[in-house]
Amino acid sequence: MEEKLLLIEEYAKEKKIPIMMKDGIEFLCKYIKEHNIKSILEIGSAIGYSAIKMALVDKDIKVVTIEKDINRYNEAIKNINDFKLVNQIKIINDDALNTEIDGKFDLIFIDASKGNNINFFNKYSKNLSSCGIIVTDNLSFHGLCENEELIKTKNQRGIVKKIKAFIEFLDNNKDFYTEYVEVGDKIAISRKKG
Repeated sequence: MEEKLLLIEEYAKEKKIPIMMKDGIEFLCKYIKEHNIKSILEIGSAIGYSAIKMALVDKDIKVVTIEKDINRYNEAIKNINDFKLVNQIKIINDDALNTEIDGKFDLIFIDASKGNNINFFNKYSKNLSSCGIIVTDNLSFHGLCENEELIKTKNQRGIVKKIKAFIEFLDNNKDFYTEYVEVGDKIAISRKKG
């Protein structure tokens, strides 16, 4: 099992496919276990790494994950099959902004296009169970959000600007309370107020 996961990690590194940082995914899996989370909606599957890691926490966990890139989607399908997790993970090849998902989830994990974090949050918060949480990854963007002098490209500057706008959106959200965890690439955990 560990060997197979290492192969996915190496493949992601080699192909420059962003997957969750090791301590970030470990933190998330521990959180899932401790809070008895059973239903997860993931926005941004990439090659299936985090969906697989989350599903492996408990055989009763069901994950619905959305990936728009067809090549990554196909790679994710292969990886999910390798781990024999087809009964636990349902993957959808579509743009998450155009997808309609039914049902409520204990955890919604946003790890897709950073420029759309607010749109994803607003669209899918209706799918959150009353005691559920929304987790968003990459709020540090490899340290660039804290150290803008390290920004090298116009694209990076644009992403940093959008991440900062998202953090402001979370901080001023009337319906959700958010805490930030300095783990991995910094994650936000948002839960409904009341």
